Amino acid sequence: MSSEEITKPKNFIRHIIDADIKSNKHNGVVATRFPPEPNGYLHIGHAKSICLNFGIAQDYNGTCNLRFDDTNPAKEDTEYVEAIKTDVKWLGFDWQDRLYFSSSYFEKLYGYAVELINAGKAYVCDLNAEQTREYRGSLTRPGKNSPNRDRSIEENIELFQKMRAGEFDNGACTLRAKIDMASGNINLRDPAIYRIRKGLSHHQTGDSWAIYPMYDFTHCISDAIEGITHSLCTLEFEDHRPLYDWYLDNISIGCHPQQIEFSRLNLEYTITSKRKLTELVTNGYVEGWDDPRMPTLAGLRRRGFTPASIRDFCDRIGVTKVDNTIEMGVLENAIREDLNENAPRRMAVLDPVKVILENYDADKVEELQAPNHPQQEEMGKRTIYFSKELYIDRADFKEEANRKYKRLVLGAEVRLRNAYVIKAEKVVKNEQGDIIELHCSYDPQTLGKNPEGRKVKGVIHWVSASHALKAEVRLYDRLFSHPTPDTAGEGTSYTDFINPESFKRLETAYVEASLSDAKAGDSFQFEREGYFCRDLGSNTGKNPVFNRTVTLRDTWAKIEQKI
Repeated sequence: MSSEEITKPKNFIRHIIDADIKSNKHNGVVATRFPPEPNGYLHIGHAKSICLNFGIAQDYNGTCNLRFDDTNPAKEDTEYVEAIKTDVKWLGFDWQDRLYFSSSYFEKLYGYAVELINAGKAYVCDLNAEQTREYRGSLTRPGKNSPNRDRSIEENIELFQKMRAGEFDNGACTLRAKIDMASGNINLRDPAIYRIRKGLSHHQTGDSWAIYPMYDFTHCISDAIEGITHSLCTLEFEDHRPLYDWYLDNISIGCHPQQIEFSRLNLEYTITSKRKLTELVTNGYVEGWDDPRMPTLAGLRRRGFTPASIRDFCDRIGVTKVDNTIEMGVLENAIREDLNENAPRRMAVLDPVKVILENYDADKVEELQAPNHPQQEEMGKRTIYFSKELYIDRADFKEEANRKYKRLVLGAEVRLRNAYVIKAEKVVKNEQGDIIELHCSYDPQTLGKNPEGRKVKGVIHWVSASHALKAEVRLYDRLFSHPTPDTAGEGTSYTDFINPESFKRLETAYVEASLSDAKAGDSFQFEREGYFCRDLGSNTGKNPVFNRTVTLRDTWAKIEQKI
């Protein structure tokens, strides 16, 4: 597809690519990559990068590689590799045969490091971590040269070989680029290229290496090896771009990708720091990386978010060079709109109270028909059962209420969804004063209609007590109670704002019998309650588990106005 045929809204990155194609830069080729570090699960911020990189490749008839920048065996694991592959595919993207690991280039990277040494542009430094920080200087104070900066090429080659051979202890020395210790960009003050990591097993290379290249050195060369044309990354790497270019300008490699930075995704009521997400998991604040309250793609998937809603969300927020924070409501509205259009309707009673229809035959059971979707006739109908004993939600009954209350009131009528009009005649309570039963009457002439001259405004949901399926329902909400938990106030920790109402377990809910066939991941609108999906981890041999994806409406709007 040519750039003229692309109908997606333009952003500054697409303008750059259009200009490159017009000038025949890179011979008109567009090659991007998504390069995660396999040290955790992907989160919603990564989804923006995935959609951008793979989306641009699709739109310009280019390619997008999936490459793992795996340079730190201390934090990486095959679990994360497999989880990342699953997430990218779930979002709807395919790297085809272009799956790469930076660790596959370790021998080449070592050769380029030797090339820099031979050119007098890299040296082995014996300063420890504390001394290196002192020599590095600060934003207001220039750095000073390492005592080892002027070692001969021969000595540096010998020392570097000994580093590779494992003859030095961890932290004993590093290989550093020789750039400019007085540079205003701290990233150019002789950055480390290699460090010693003995005794660690790498998930791809095993125990074959005692030294590992730094991310900045590895990333740009990996891009060049793969022939990437446009290296898209977030704004925190903007100050690293001169280093990206310096490495490529000073080695004999035939490709020099263009690094382009865009704003990362900052989302209200959550955090996207991988370090802090790891803390939430390891310290037990959540039940795992796929906890439905987590902003990970695994968590969002388990909660019931769809790939289409995530892609739509990424399209809505756009791509800019200005950091901003996106309202959580934008993400929630994306899934609401998707599920409102596509999720079948079902009835579920989350806090049940029994209703006994006194004038209904005890042996009678009716099979009623209800639409699966009020606007989508092609989705068909399902059978719901009606009998003498029903369950309604406890919040749908009051002994006394004003005219604004449109549900069941003692002595008044209400319509049961897709069924009859009933009237509350009597209340039965236990010794503690809690309502345990409602005795009602039903009008057999009101199936699907109101008799002439009689108005029944309220409609409530229900299930047949003898046919309903007992289920566990998990009500998930925003993990944090503050829109910016990372920066909420001096002296506070993001964990201080974990929302105690973010998870409620309801173990005595009842749902329509038709939901016994629901498969893991299937989504539904529980009428008047919200959107739910069958949990990916629920066991079909037990009561099914349904997770709330999102409420029917934004219940946080008024709260946010007060903050």
